[in-house]
Amino acid sequence: MATDASSLHFLLHAAALVEEQLRDRLSKIGIRSRQARIIDALSRMEPASQVSLAREFGITPASMSTMTVRLIEAGFISREPHPDEARSNVLRLTMRGRGLLSDIHAVWRDMDALIAERLGTENAETLARMTRDLRDSLGGRVPGVRETETPRPRKVFS
Repeated sequence: MATDASSLHFLLHAAALVEEQLRDRLSKIGIRSRQARIIDALSRMEPASQVSLAREFGITPASMSTMTVRLIEAGFISREPHPDEARSNVLRLTMRGRGLLSDIHAVWRDMDALIAERLGTENAETLARMTRDLRDSLGGRVPGVRETETPRPRKVFS
């Protein structure tokens, strides 16, 4: 391993290449990776405040505001007054956003299949398990899912 300073570089480089493939596929349905994750999380959390979404993703409310404005402008989510708090708003998926959800999930399944094709089914399943374990050990979690309900990845490798 004389040419690599650390095995971390393999992980970072692979992640960048996977992200590039994902970005290309999601661009065909008109969204970006983070937007897809927000739409997916909102489908589990709605109605949700911008602050609660920001908290779930570990980003500032200002950053979430920028992202949600783009999703509102694209017609994927709506902002409406909070029913109980006059000075607050809640976010919901629009019909267009709900329709996009199945396209997002299809893209994610395609990416799983690509990884399985490149690594083999057994290695792809091991990679999924190990990256989930790494995420969990570093304090990450699925946005919009309580710790006790964190879903296990479905078997999509074949």
